[in-house]
Amino acid sequence: MLVATLIIIIGFIGLIWGAERFVSGASSIAENFGISPLIIGLTIVAFGTSAPEFFSSAAAAYQQKPGLAIGNALGSNLFNIGVALGVAAIINPLRPPKSLSTREIPALLLVTLVTGVLLTNFYVGFLDALVLLFITAFLGYKLLSYELSNATDLSNHSIEEPKSEVKRIGSIKALLYLTMGLLILVISAEALVQAASNIASRVGVSETIIGLTIIALGTSLPELAAAVTAVLKGHEDLAIGNIVGSNILNFLIVLPFPGLFAPGMIEKSLVYRDFLTVLILTVLLSLICYRCIRHKGKITRIHGVLFLLIYSGWFTFMLLEVQS
Repeated sequence: MLVATLIIIIGFIGLIWGAERFVSGASSIAENFGISPLIIGLTIVAFGTSAPEFFSSAAAAYQQKPGLAIGNALGSNLFNIGVALGVAAIINPLRPPKSLSTREIPALLLVTLVTGVLLTNFYVGFLDALVLLFITAFLGYKLLSYELSNATDLSNHSIEEPKSEVKRIGSIKALLYLTMGLLILVISAEALVQAASNIASRVGVSETIIGLTIIALGTSLPELAAAVTAVLKGHEDLAIGNIVGSNILNFLIVLPFPGLFAPGMIEKSLVYRDFLTVLILTVLLSLICYRCIRHKGKITRIHGVLFLLIYSGWFTFMLLEVQS
């Protein structure tokens, strides 16, 4: 048990460190080849904070552990809103950017509702994965089209494109970072899944519970760190955007893995307990954001406490069900 716990801790560190190196290397290579910082931000950097969920769930599905992968996706979304955004709002009230009401929030609601419909038969299969991947391609196309047209409009008005905040490094060193980061991500994800499965069998709980709790918490640390850091630096829109974007990616990119590599039935509690709580938090966040944007208000500390209470209530209910 002690060895497995140490491997999990090392695995988390490896995922986060590997993701940072991977993003740094990929971004630098893209910049060195003259790729727009806008495209870098929309693709490589946006992928960065979701890389731990991506690789750990891919490894879980490849090892025929779909419950762990699905639990990781749902647990991460619960943690992102319930804890990361809740803590950020308690530290400093957040003002949602206007774009949330027309793009990100509708996309999040659409993806969440479609995921719910796909899970209602308690089965995740190849067709489900295709539906989510199709939505991924569609939303990616719409986002890129919007941002590129917006960038063209700005250039026509002689406004410079925002400079990338990624520190540029030499191509050889960037390639080394990219390769090393990817290797660390894969190895860390494999080790993390194996250790988590070992703990699950030893303590007598399902791999789904481990995915919902330990794995979800660990892989969501980048979102928590990014949200808190953004708030402390006064970038409120980044804190909210990071959470919303991460939750969309968790459904669209993480959930297809079980359908592709380990299709089969899932635990009913994943739908009536875990997804239902994700839906409640998502709808609540959407309503709060719409109201704040309409009345020029903020996501207050009371809202943050409410998010934390809902997450705590879900966590407590889950533990009681496991023990019963």
